[in-house]
Amino acid sequence: MTYRFQFFPYQTKFRKPIETYHGIWNTREGIIIQLTDKTGKIGKGEIAPISWFGSETFEQALRFCQQQGNFITREQIAKITNRFPACQFAFESALDALFHPYVQYRIMDYTYLLPSGEEALRAWTKGWEKRYKTFKWKIGIRDIDTELKLFERLISMLPYEAKLRIDANGGLKTHDEVIKWLEIADKTGRVEFFEQPLPPHQLDEMLGFSQYYRTPIALDESIANLQLLEDCYRRGWRGIYVVKAAIIGSPRSLRHFLYQAKIDVVFSSVFETEVGRNAVIKLASDLSNPDRAVGFGMYQFS
Repeated sequence: MTYRFQFFPYQTKFRKPIETYHGIWNTREGIIIQLTDKTGKIGKGEIAPISWFGSETFEQALRFCQQQGNFITREQIAKITNRFPACQFAFESALDALFHPYVQYRIMDYTYLLPSGEEALRAWTKGWEKRYKTFKWKIGIRDIDTELKLFERLISMLPYEAKLRIDANGGLKTHDEVIKWLEIADKTGRVEFFEQPLPPHQLDEMLGFSQYYRTPIALDESIANLQLLEDCYRRGWRGIYVVKAAIIGSPRSLRHFLYQAKIDVVFSSVFETEVGRNAVIKLASDLSNPDRAVGFGMYQFS
């Protein structure tokens, strides 16, 4: 089948800059795509790349769209290469929206992303007032002694029912730093999981830590696309997988793999718009671990 193809680039400044180990992120760039069939039905998708996370760049995605012309076929969509994972996700999601425009999602809990540093000590109360029970805090941005002290203060403030996720974005510099964090996390017993403490190439080390400490470790940067996710599974990772579906590649292939592997998956946002978010939540509703909050409580930034 052939569809009329249109695309609409966008650029949105975050209300608050997002600070991670990779740097400060001020603006979200992406592309809304639209497929129209011969009856006039429309399906939308979103290309929301994060090049520093491993996807194509915004400029590459834009050139890809410009090269397609005014029409595209299902066969062409199926042949989008793995070099364009965010494009794969967007085009397949748009097709899915054409054929399944109305989907009932299960009720899911959401995670509240805290600002980095000392501001987190004040910000968590806003999330709690909005009935969030799971919080995420990024580390590896300031020196470790400062962040460990802030962690102890934050844990002492959070209600006992609250869960805290710590995300290093692969930014801890030494094994000693990982050990310090895991020891204090084990001691408090309040950390739901420790996300990507080391860079992706240190999977074996993270496997070792996951077997020695009680606090679970989750992979994120290590599974930036579907091929990496499958590789980590083959190499023996049976811990938590934080899946950024909007940049991981083909949602059809992702669904197929997750149905087979039966792994502990948490779906997470890449600060996409409502178009991309709806497509990811559709997947999360079916595939994300129902006992864990999904990573979409980020509206205070977008």
